Amino acid sequence: MRDLFLIGFLVTLLLSGFRRPFLFVCAYIYVDIVSPQRLSYYLLSSIPVSLIVFIAAIAGWALSDDKSFAKFTPRQGILTAILLLCGYTTFVAEYPDAALEKWDWVWKALVFSIFMPMTLYTRLRIEGVLLIMLFCLSSIAVVGGAKTLAGGGGYGTLNLMVANNSGMYESSTISAFAICSIPLILYMAKYSKLIPPSIFARVYWYALAFACLLIPIGTQARTGLLCIVLMAVLELRAAKRRMLYLAIMAGIVAAGVPFLPKSYTQRMDTIQGYKADASASTRLAVWKWTIDYASKHPLGGGFNCYIGNKLEIDMSYTTPDGTVVKVIGYDAGRAFHNSYFEMLGEQGYLGLALFLLVHLIGVFRMEMIHRTYRKEEGPNAWVSPLAAALQHGHLIYLLGASFVGIAFQPYIYFIIATEIAFDRYVQTYVKRKIWSPFRKRRSTIEAAERKAAEEAEALAEAEAADAEAETEASPRGFARAGEHRRTQPRWGSASGT
Repeated sequence: MRDLFLIGFLVTLLLSGFRRPFLFVCAYIYVDIVSPQRLSYYLLSSIPVSLIVFIAAIAGWALSDDKSFAKFTPRQGILTAILLLCGYTTFVAEYPDAALEKWDWVWKALVFSIFMPMTLYTRLRIEGVLLIMLFCLSSIAVVGGAKTLAGGGGYGTLNLMVANNSGMYESSTISAFAICSIPLILYMAKYSKLIPPSIFARVYWYALAFACLLIPIGTQARTGLLCIVLMAVLELRAAKRRMLYLAIMAGIVAAGVPFLPKSYTQRMDTIQGYKADASASTRLAVWKWTIDYASKHPLGGGFNCYIGNKLEIDMSYTTPDGTVVKVIGYDAGRAFHNSYFEMLGEQGYLGLALFLLVHLIGVFRMEMIHRTYRKEEGPNAWVSPLAAALQHGHLIYLLGASFVGIAFQPYIYFIIATEIAFDRYVQTYVKRKIWSPFRKRRSTIEAAERKAAEEAEALAEAEAADAEAETEASPRGFARAGEHRRTQPRWGSASGT
């Protein structure tokens, strides 16, 4: 039954794409996030669904979409450089088979993030992509939130529709992306044009935000807790009534903590120290190994090069009476558990620099747009809130990426592509001088504006004076007509003809 529903929905979406090719783009986002081929038992699992929809999206745009907005931006150039670097490191990878396995989906994520901004040239399309992303996320978050409320959560035990704990269904990954999506959910609840704000729409959006908050509790991923804290701080920055916001947050925490599972609070307590926690100690050992590996392989070792690591893990701890217990553990082939070290180990120093550059430029550009249009009213009142929502989601991802290896997860590249398209849309249709931290002093700007106004006023006065002088110098129209009549004979010509 599940197979039939998944196939029916996907086929309907693809058939609609032949009438509206942009729906192929939405279909690819759905396939990449939800992965219906993984949810299917028999029918879809043997078909390269992702590749088929990927080709359909690009072909639909190439054949019937508007190409006038297909302008290449610097961030798309950086993404192209990352793609080429990944291709090179895969070709010379230390572990070719493992590298090809990851390259098989990474190249599609990067190519699509380069291509997608060319299709997003209206507000409706930008919001449409965000809606598809959030709806796809809700198919995972609502299931996880419902199971958490029913008491079915636990670290590594929360079943999110699939048994394979990887991709978007991995506990720490879905925790980070669920929380980074909440700012976008709150934007949709207030400013969406495709789904106009109403009581029913807001109930759905707020319920989805609540489900996303439950995901870190159900998965018991410490990454999620840190992301929630950062989200609360960022939303405080955007709140108009900050004291009321703080009071509400304090009330929610005070009322919610007693209902948290004991296993969750015990796991969160391990954040305070790392040496007695095997997971944290292992991560530190992997990061130390990665730094040493990058010093010997400046361009990285290719995808999944971590399988070659051999670790000596210091898990020593101090007992309450002050006794130091020396514990040394050994492990091998442990993943990076950090996107920055993932880039450093797999793509080297150049890959890490490009990775940081594309993310920091996105955060900075959204800040510029947010500051420029934050007092805007009327039809462009949505610009600043969307910039803030994209920026907050991006910052939350960057924090979560410090504890999870999600450097190439497609979800964040959809956000980057949306930021690029949104930035271009603002520059094209919402023309206004963008705020810049390197702007001139206000006094200098005001003096220049006064000088320009005085020059314009003087020019206008000079033009008015010239026009008045010209009018006085020439006789009026009626006077000229009378003089002309007096010079002509009353009847015929002077010769009498």
